[in-house]
Amino acid sequence: MEDLVITHYLTIPAGELQAVYSRSSGPGGQNVNKVNTKATLIWDLNSTQALFPSTLVRLKALAASRITDEGTLKIHSQVYREQSRNLQACRDRLRNLVLEALKPLVVRKETRPSAGARRRRLSDKKAVAEKKRGRSDRWE
Repeated sequence: MEDLVITHYLTIPAGELQAVYSRSSGPGGQNVNKVNTKATLIWDLNSTQALFPSTLVRLKALAASRITDEGTLKIHSQVYREQSRNLQACRDRLRNLVLEALKPLVVRKETRPSAGARRRRLSDKKAVAEKKRGRSDRWE
């Protein structure tokens, strides 16, 4: 297996990645019962040197459901009938996951509603209350 290039400055070494193949439940007809086409890409996050600790924390949060108790990230693919295409799909998913973890967190700047927005909200509330008051069973 070759290194996984994420960006021009980040590459996951091939030695940190492991590919495991098993029988797929996807397309393939009778071939499905004979050939190991499902690919699983395994990456030990506890021993990786490829990511900064802050990126690793965000990656663990993003992929929490795919991380085992031992700290390994497992990505599966069984979409295609070929091992190589399923492995490439796993590598693409891992690349997208790491790219998402690399994005800086955007802190929301707290804002207040404008005076006009407050007036509109209150007038809408009064209109709804008036409409409901008009539906009451008070016949005078």
